[in-house]
Amino acid sequence: MKKNKNSSIDGFVPRQAGNQLGGLHRDDNPQVSTEVPEYKPLHTTGSDAVRNLGEPQTGHGLGRSDIDDSLRDIDDDTKEPVKKLSRRQRRRMAKQLKRPRSLTNRIIRWFILILVVAVLAVGGYFAYKFINAGGNVFQGNILAIFENQPLKQDSNGRSNFLILGTSEDDPGHPGSTLTDSMLVVSVDQNQKNVYMFSVPRDLYVQYGAACTAGYAGKINEYFSCSNSGTTKNDEQDRLAKTQKFVGNIFGLDIQYGVHVDQTVIKQAVDAVGGIDVNIEGDGYPGILDRNFDWRCNYTCYLVKYDNGIHHLDGAHALYLSMARGDVAPTYGLANSNFDREKNQQKIIIALRDKAISTGTITNLDKITKLIDALGNNLRTNIQTSEIRTLMQVAGEVKSGGIRMLSLLDAIDSSKSVVTTGMYGGASVVMPSAGIFDYSGIQAFVKKNLSSDPVVREAAPVVVLNGSGQAGYAQTKADSLTSQGFTVSSVGNAPAGKYGTVVIYQIGTGNTGTAEKLSTLYGVTIKKTAPPVTVDASVKFVIIFGTAK
Repeated sequence: MKKNKNSSIDGFVPRQAGNQLGGLHRDDNPQVSTEVPEYKPLHTTGSDAVRNLGEPQTGHGLGRSDIDDSLRDIDDDTKEPVKKLSRRQRRRMAKQLKRPRSLTNRIIRWFILILVVAVLAVGGYFAYKFINAGGNVFQGNILAIFENQPLKQDSNGRSNFLILGTSEDDPGHPGSTLTDSMLVVSVDQNQKNVYMFSVPRDLYVQYGAACTAGYAGKINEYFSCSNSGTTKNDEQDRLAKTQKFVGNIFGLDIQYGVHVDQTVIKQAVDAVGGIDVNIEGDGYPGILDRNFDWRCNYTCYLVKYDNGIHHLDGAHALYLSMARGDVAPTYGLANSNFDREKNQQKIIIALRDKAISTGTITNLDKITKLIDALGNNLRTNIQTSEIRTLMQVAGEVKSGGIRMLSLLDAIDSSKSVVTTGMYGGASVVMPSAGIFDYSGIQAFVKKNLSSDPVVREAAPVVVLNGSGQAGYAQTKADSLTSQGFTVSSVGNAPAGKYGTVVIYQIGTGNTGTAEKLSTLYGVTIKKTAPPVTVDASVKFVIIFGTAK
């Protein structure tokens, strides 16, 4: 077998004899070509010389070092392999290369980032202010504010607050520790309604212990004489004792106490941008009280308004809350403290309406100032865990769901449950039923705050005995009274035959009472005239016949 001298070694084909490395190989069987060879200029690396493609390069041969440089990295395992991109990554890269991010997009992204940072900063500041103020005002762990604990309730499902106002922030004010402003606010967190009435500061009471005035005196002294300590615990003790004391007089379970000074009214009103109050001058074209004009050397009127709506700043709201026409010249405040209490209720309602309005709750500056005013000048025993519920109820109650009550009926004095007079050498307020007899006051409160329509309507009922059995009607009357009915009189029915029970209704309305009586005795109420003549105020006549 003939040996092939041109065999390949390791994949390389040896040069033909006589050929120079880098030169052109000789073709033993050349093909004649008529085409003109194409020459392309080629720049040699590291040199400015130009040669044509395929033209031998003179003066330079391919050495072993060139081959070593080309093959050096083939077997190098130290270099990391190039990670192959997934199909999704390749599509994303292609999309980004095709559509580069515009300047507008970058601006929007930066704007959103800055906005988020600003919101977080403002929220943090607001939270700090609220937590700091809440720690001063409310009881319990401030972190419990994230809870939603229901408010404590009485048997009628109402939450009752006693608000006490003093002048402790006015060192030159005589009697600065007296609670000259006393207000009961009753809230139904389910029915979303609020009732409020003022406690007359001059109501004459028995303290049950020795105070500055002795064992009896005006109710506005009880708060300060019940405890003279200066610690937070002493403050809580005063609130708890005064709640119970006032609650016993008015027949009301008061669960919460709030103590404020004059500054809180002024700062809170200013914080919300002022309030609108309707001025009513008791038969006069407005009101005037010059008791405060010394502050401007009597060159101004701090309490002088025509009837109608007036926008008040903090200072003027404060002066109106104290005005009672006790310094001449004055007009429109003939009921003195009772007019002052009525205006105080108006101010509180107006402040509440403004505080929950959109213009306030969306204004950081107003919210911050309002928190500062409350945090510095208000103390209460409301728990931190109850705040969210209280704020929610305050926002859900409509203005029409807030009702102001008055113990004094300025039109019909016979309907008033309190009156004024002299006792113990001083001008005081006392129950219409007599000194220390609070039954009429308690009945008034029960009627207005009860959830029972029978109690609220308080329709007068006459009970008559048609059975011939002595004392039978009185027994039935006592039973009705215990169930909340208002029995105005008890007597004997005209001679005649009656069934077990016959009920007559006089006039219309009082649907709650009518439904309760019909259900209680299982009879249809008659709309015809009863067989007896009764007082014009009577709404129902019940005749009990055959005794069971």
